[in-house]
Amino acid sequence: QVQLAESGGGLVQAGGSLRLSCAAAGRTASNYAMGWFRQAPGKEREFVAGITWSGVSTYYADSVKGRFTISRDNAKNTVYLQMNSLKPEDTAVYYCAARLRTIVTAAVLYDYWGQGTQVTVSS
Repeated sequence: QVQLAESGGGLVQAGGSLRLSCAAAGRTASNYAMGWFRQAPGKEREFVAGITWSGVSTYYADSVKGRFTISRDNAKNTVYLQMNSLKPEDTAVYYCAARLRTIVTAAVLYDYWGQGTQVTVSS
């Protein structure tokens, strides 16, 4: 069992930055691939970024490539999402998720989820 807790969301102006954190607890949490997803009102939950358990490989949605960076510190059991050059269309609830094996973009294939943190970008 893995427990996940996101933090770091908030209100920011367009062009600004935020860093989200996802603290993981549980047995061998560092062995899991981690993903960040987001869900805007009335929309499907979408993949944003993912990172392998080792941190060597990362993967990004086209919409955030070059603006967002995912990283992890296994010693702290924490995954980060650095978000720069934020746009109003980035407004959503952001979730972190964990799964064994490699990164995938389908939310249904993740085993554990956090409660989400709201990110609002004003124009």
